[in-house]
Amino acid sequence: MDFRTRFLAYYRYLKTTDRKWYRHSIAVLLIIGGLLGFLPVLGFWMLPLGLSLLAVDFPIVRRFVRRSYVAFGRAIVKTRQRLRR
Repeated sequence: MDFRTRFLAYYRYLKTTDRKWYRHSIAVLLIIGGLLGFLPVLGFWMLPLGLSLLAVDFPIVRRFVRRSYVAFGRAIVKTRQRLRR
């Protein structure tokens, strides 16, 4: 198995596990790592991953994540349309 397959399988496991404390602790660590994304080892990719894990249990975070994904998708569509002209 390659890295991406293992990563997606573990992420799916985290989203479906009944151990909320485990999911919350991983999510908080990912968010903290995302906030420190300017450091060489950590990256900004950790922030949306941690927020999406928290969105499983918290409706407020779920709304924020959904709105952010929609806004990001619209921005990508607008950018692509501008580049095609």
